[in-house]
Amino acid sequence: MGSYRGDVLRRTGVRSTRRYRSFVIFLFAAIVGLVFGASVQYLGSMSWLGAWTATAAQMSAPWLILPFVFGITQQRRWRAAALGLSVTFSALLGYWAMTYSPMEIHPWTFGRFTSGMVAVTTRGWFNPVVILAGLVMGPLFGLLGQRWRVGRSWVSAAIVAGALCLEPLARLAAGQLMPSAPVWTVEVTSGAVVGALFVYAVLGSRRASRLSP
Repeated sequence: MGSYRGDVLRRTGVRSTRRYRSFVIFLFAAIVGLVFGASVQYLGSMSWLGAWTATAAQMSAPWLILPFVFGITQQRRWRAAALGLSVTFSALLGYWAMTYSPMEIHPWTFGRFTSGMVAVTTRGWFNPVVILAGLVMGPLFGLLGQRWRVGRSWVSAAIVAGALCLEPLARLAAGQLMPSAPVWTVEVTSGAVVGALFVYAVLGSRRASRLSP
């Protein structure tokens, strides 16, 4: 009887620990997402630093890398997808909240903030499309991160490196390539470095698997 009770208590403790860790990681993702989104929006308003700030703030690839990084922390697919969705929507919320924050709106009132938040997420077509894209891309890139962690997926590596390297070409083809070439040079270079790191990690993993008994 005592052994059974001890097993029950241990299982209860394990479940409580897992729930606590899950809460912490999702809370952390929400905070990081809010800070990321707000920082990107504010960067775009810092025109005194040069035209590159507006270009950097409009880059799409970092929004895909964010859920991927959080997906890497997870072993289970559904948790990686849920975490990717959470951090993506927190980032969008942070971006829009900064748009109507006291740092951007003068004079600021709570009424202007709430009405602005409603307007930016419901009117027109662009932001609703962004929300729909977040519903797909957040979980997808979270899952890609999980697949990289558990299986060193070449698909995950190629998509992430390609998102960084090919964004300028995609924007050029769509007629949406903003000026400030150094920003795109940095992005493409980052993609090449990330791709090289992926290759190194895969080769190292294969070498280790061959050497293991």
